[in-house]
Order: sequence, then structure tokens, then C-alpha cells
Amino acid sequence: MKVEKISKRWRSFHAIWLSMVMLCFVQCKESSDGGDEKPVAYDPGKPVSVTGFLPKGGGAGSNLVVYGDNFGNDVSRIKVMIGGKIAKTVSVKGNALYCIVPSEAFDGDVNVYILDEAGEEELAGGEAPEVFAYERKWVVSDLVGKYYEVGTQFEEKEGPFDDCGAFKNMIWFTFDPKNPNQFYIAAESSNARVVDLETRYVSYFRTPGIGRKTVILWRPDGDRDLLTAENHASDTRNAFYTFSRSSNFTQSQVINQVARGVNGAAVHPINGELYYSLYRVGVVYRYDLETGTNKVAFSNPFQSTAVFIVIHPSGDYAYITNYERSYILKSEYDHVNKIFRTPYPVAGLANSNGWSDGVGTSARLNRPVQGVFVKNPDYEEQGGDQYDYYFCDKENHAIRKLTPQGRVSTYAGRGNNGTNGYANGDLRLEARFNQPTAIAFDETRNCFYVGEQGNWIIRKISLEGE
Repeated sequence: MKVEKISKRWRSFHAIWLSMVMLCFVQCKESSDGGDEKPVAYDPGKPVSVTGFLPKGGGAGSNLVVYGDNFGNDVSRIKVMIGGKIAKTVSVKGNALYCIVPSEAFDGDVNVYILDEAGEEELAGGEAPEVFAYERKWVVSDLVGKYYEVGTQFEEKEGPFDDCGAFKNMIWFTFDPKNPNQFYIAAESSNARVVDLETRYVSYFRTPGIGRKTVILWRPDGDRDLLTAENHASDTRNAFYTFSRSSNFTQSQVINQVARGVNGAAVHPINGELYYSLYRVGVVYRYDLETGTNKVAFSNPFQSTAVFIVIHPSGDYAYITNYERSYILKSEYDHVNKIFRTPYPVAGLANSNGWSDGVGTSARLNRPVQGVFVKNPDYEEQGGDQYDYYFCDKENHAIRKLTPQGRVSTYAGRGNNGTNGYANGDLRLEARFNQPTAIAFDETRNCFYVGEQGNWIIRKISLEGE
């Protein structure tokens, strides 16, 4: 996935440049208008023309100066259209106006219209001889689920995207490796569900007799059968179940492995062994799905903490997320002995909840949960690890990004240690989340899906218009 990037240095330069343009615009107008003379009003006896604009391109929210003739001096009587969308006009002085680029102005044609005194009918207008190069931004929108302002009105059901109710207790998303149109939702004490992106329909994934489902995985066999874990509090009960693809995931078989308090689990993408964590004992185990043998892979630094495991697509390492301790560790894989090694911290500092971007242990997280590796084509030339890691920072109400070099940044949401809400739009300026916990990346459609425990809906992060 290629995320559009603008460096801080460029942003500063752009702001200074635009300020100079606007200052020049004002000074030139004051000079041409004779200093204290009032700006000239629109003259109905003359045509309206648009001769150009600056800058030549940009995204939604960008500042734009449009040049031409006979724009008048009344902002309320001017309508600027960019790519068929109405732009907010800020100021005007006869032969130039200042406006804000609207969202989804994809076509880029620039038109200026003069309206009647009521601000309704178009009296005259002109079109720029060139088009504005609109740059699509990554934005947050709703994918599926109903947002309930009054929680007691909550409803959950099977149905199309516009009539399936809401989603409670989401904790883990996973795509079916043989069907890129379907992803599964593990929701602990609520119903597991299946989202079909092609038919735009939500159905239940029924797991009779299985309680809190904390994760949904896929076996490495040819059929890619579904594997789920139950988070229970018994020292004598099995915790893992396989649902066969041949039965359309309706028939299950228990795996003979007792485990209590399973929060996180993952299957190695190359060698196929299962790794899982136990809440109370602070241990990550390695279970061989073929032989049924089980042994300790490594000890987690803390007991009594939910541990989530995400393995890199290469299988070379895994991120081990300590939820209550608010930090992420890295465990490297021993390819000879086929087991993960003792992990070390790479993002955040144990027991130091907070919000700050930075490198390694200088960053601060607040109860991180699921993450997903996403290939970054910008890394191709430099070689090495090609993937960034995007993860849900639940109590910071944000999606964060961890680079291969260990730098943590805030990708979407306000962050700032506790600013939550429900709003779509620009990733940082407008979008607001409420306890995001589950995330998946759709390689087919080049977008993210985010499940929120606070808003009970699934959000989408994508390029505008996609």
C-alpha cells in the first residue's frame, strides 16, 4: 500500500509560499485599486472570465487563489465549483478570489459563477483554461454497522449492510485466505460474524458450545480450515476448535489441548505451528498441529496480561503485544529449530500508558490490540523488511504505524491520549474513533477495515472515492 506522504519541511514551505502568494495578491490589489478605493462590484455589462489559479494541484482543504476578471466584491454572490463540487469562498477582490478546495473534486475543472442578490440563480460565469490536479487523500468513512447514539436501542442481526444492526465486542478481524471478499469477526462474548464485501451482507458465524472467541485463524493445510480459540477460565478444558471448509464451516472438531485464558494466537505462515498465549501464567506456547506436541516457546515478561500475537508474512519474526502493559515486543524466529525466541521491546515502554510518537521505547501507547502488516512499495529500492505494521491503539482512540526501523507514528485518529468520538474525513484532522480494537487490510481493494468497541461499527480507511 502506498500512503501519500508530505514531509513537515514541505508543509512549512507550502504554508510560507501560500502566505506570500496571498500577501502579494492583497498588496497588488490595494495598489491597483488606488489604496483606499473600495473594491469594484460585479458589472453585469462585462463578461466573467477565469484566467488561472495557484497552486496547480492539491487535496481537499487546500487553499486556492483563482484569477480572472469581474468577480465583484461580494462573497455571498460567488459560487466556485472545483471538479463539480462547491468550494468555500473566503474572500474576493474583483480579479482574484481565495477559496478552499472541497473533498472529492476529482475532475478538477474550475468554474466561477456570479449569483443573483438572493445567492441562488447563476447570472454569469467562467471556466479556467486548465484543470486543477486534485490529489486524493486517505480518509475515514463508515463501512457497515449502525451507530447508536442511545446505546439501549442496540440491535444486532443478519442482513445487508444497511440493515444488520451494530457490532459489539469486536476484537479480531481476519480475511478468508481463499475468499478475498469475506472477512471474519471474533467478538469475544458477542456473536462471531462474517462480512461479505461482494454481496454486502453480514451473517453469523455460528459456533455452538464455544464461548468467548478471541481470535479466528486458518490452518496451514490445503483446505485452509478455520481455527478459533475460546477464552475460558477452566484448567481442564480444551480451547481450540477446527471448522472444516468442506462443511462450509458448519462442522467443528476440538483440538486436544487444554488451555485457560487464551487471548492471542497465531499460525506460523511457513511451518504451520500454532502459537498461543495464556493470560495468567505469562507464557507463549508452541503447539504442533500435525503431531499434537506442545511446549513453551518463551516466557512473556509479565503475567496477568492479554497477549496478542501477529506474525510477519515472511515468518521471520512476530510482534507480541502486551495489552494491559501498553507496549509491543518483537520475537525473532529460529528457522532451524522452528520456534520463536525470547522477545524484546520495540514500541512503547512497559506500564507507561500515554500517547506520543517516537522511536522504540520513547513512544507511548495506551492498550494496543490487533495489528496488521502492510507492504510499503517505498521500501523496495532500499531492500530489507518491506512491511509497515498498523495497529489499533485502543485507549488512544487511534490507528498507529510502526515502521521496520521502530518508529511509531499516529496514522489515523486524533491520538493525544484520550480524544475519542465518531467522525469521518481526513485521517488526522477530522476522523475520530472510539476504542478501535480490530483491524484488517484488504489487499484486493487497497484499504483498511477497523472495528470499534466504543462506536459498535466497522470503519473503512481508503483513498477518496474508493
